[in-house]
Amino acid sequence: MTKPQKAIRSSGWRTDLMIGFPDGVLLLLFTTQVLYAKNLTVQAFYTLHLIILGVATLLMMIAVFRANRGEAEEGVMTPEEESKLRNLDISQPTIAQIAGEMEKDQAQWEATLQTEQVPLREFGLAHAVRSTLLTGAFFLLGGFVAFVPFLMQEDFSVAGRTSLIFSMIGLLVFGWTKSRITGQKLFALTIRYLLTGGVVVLTSYIISSVI
Repeated sequence: MTKPQKAIRSSGWRTDLMIGFPDGVLLLLFTTQVLYAKNLTVQAFYTLHLIILGVATLLMMIAVFRANRGEAEEGVMTPEEESKLRNLDISQPTIAQIAGEMEKDQAQWEATLQTEQVPLREFGLAHAVRSTLLTGAFFLLGGFVAFVPFLMQEDFSVAGRTSLIFSMIGLLVFGWTKSRITGQKLFALTIRYLLTGGVVVLTSYIISSVI
């Protein structure tokens, strides 16, 4: 008897929001803060970020669909994968180390799911497609929170400050929403997302100053 596959995203739009929105905000906050002061034309800046947002959304959707597929051997090196590594003349100790790292990553992922209170459910194609599309939509929404100020204002120094404000407000609202959905402590959650946003901005500033 075949064991039913499991999907990890089962609480509908709420979980899709929690997965997609903050990553979209943080990604576009990072790239816009790094690039807005560089010697790019307005059109080049717009085109580059639309490409970044489009590609990142596609990758996010692919990852969500694969995760929803709930493969039975997820997190474990399959015999086919091990055979491919051997064909590349990779030593057995190295292969064993790679397999161990895969198991560690899977254990960390499962711990994250437990912390974020994401339950399991049996896999369904319709649910997986809906979750994929919604997560992609929330990722786009988050990205546009950080990007829209640049579309509204071609003075990028002003737009950069506005984008930072919009992004932090977006993360605050998201933290409040997530605390209502999951029952986690509001203060700790909002501080966590604000600190994450702060780290992203600091990192973007450091990178921008050296490139």
